[in-house]
Amino acid sequence: MQYMLLICGRESGGPAVPGTIGQDTEAWVEEMDGRGVRLQGDRLQPTSAATTVRVRDGEVLISDGPFAETKEQMGGYDLIDCKDLDEAIEVASKHPMARYGLIEVRPVWQE
Repeated sequence: MQYMLLICGRESGGPAVPGTIGQDTEAWVEEMDGRGVRLQGDRLQPTSAATTVRVRDGEVLISDGPFAETKEQMGGYDLIDCKDLDEAIEVASKHPMARYGLIEVRPVWQE
């Protein structure tokens, strides 16, 4: 089953993220690619580069930045393929950002 890992953390003012986070994440990617569970993933630009699109009463409304004001912002994603939720949780728990932010594990809708 496929799961989307939404990698979230604070862009500023959050817990200190060590300078090794990039190397730690590369090691995680290498391990998960080696296990064959990681299908794809990447970092995202900061929320200042986001554009939010809504349609209300037939009118397209566009605003710069994220729509929701939250403490944590999505900074990246990984699409994984695991046998079950338990394995997906185990994979997410090994991601370095789980120690500094949060990883939302969400099943991909499959019909």
